[in-house]
Amino acid sequence: MDAALEKRQVERAYELYAPVYDFIFDWIFAPGRAAAVRQLDLQRGDSVLEVGIGTGLNLPFYPPTCRLTGVDLSAEMLDKAVERVQTLAMPNVTLKVMDATSMDFADDEFDKAVATYTISAVPDPVAVLREMRRVVKPDGVIVILSHFRSVRRVMGRLEDLVAPLCTRLGWKSNLALTPLLAEVSLEPELVAKVNMFNGWRLVKCVNRT
Repeated sequence: MDAALEKRQVERAYELYAPVYDFIFDWIFAPGRAAAVRQLDLQRGDSVLEVGIGTGLNLPFYPPTCRLTGVDLSAEMLDKAVERVQTLAMPNVTLKVMDATSMDFADDEFDKAVATYTISAVPDPVAVLREMRRVVKPDGVIVILSHFRSVRRVMGRLEDLVAPLCTRLGWKSNLALTPLLAEVSLEPELVAKVNMFNGWRLVKCVNRT
C-alpha cells in the first residue's frame, strides 16, 4: 500500500476514534500503560518524549518533576490531551502535532522516550523508531508497548490474514518484533507480556551507540 495513503487511513481512523477513544481503550490497556511509564524509571528533571500521546491517557502516570513532550499525528486526539493537561494541572507538559517519522527535535534532545500502542499503528514503524533513537541521548531508555505478530504459527497466520482489515482500522496486526528491532539496531533489555490475555508486549531498550 502507498505510504501516503496508509498515513491518511491512520489519520482518518483516529479522527473517528477521538470522541470515544478513552471509553474504548482506557481500562483495557491501562495496566500496560502504567507498566511502560514505570520502565522509564523517571528521575527528577528527566526530559521524556512520548510518541503517539493521543488523548493523554498516560499523563496521570508521569511524576510532576519530569519534563514531558508529547507528539501525535492527530490534532483531534491532541485536543483532548490538552484538556487533560489542564485538568491535571501539569505545567511541564508540551504537546505538538507532529509526524513521528520526521520529528522537529534536535539530536540527543531527550533523556528517554516511550511509545504505547503506537508502533503498530504508524505506517512506517522503522522510521519512527529511528527517529526515537536519534532524539534520545546515548544510553537513554526507549520503551515501546504494542501488539506484535505472534510467534505461534497458527496465530501468526491468522494475524497475517486479518492484516488488511486492521490497517483500515488504524493498526497492524502482524508487525514482527524481532526483525523490527534488528532493523533499527535496538536490543531489548526487557520483553514482558501485559494486559488482557497477555496479548501485548512491553519492550525496554537502551539507546546504545
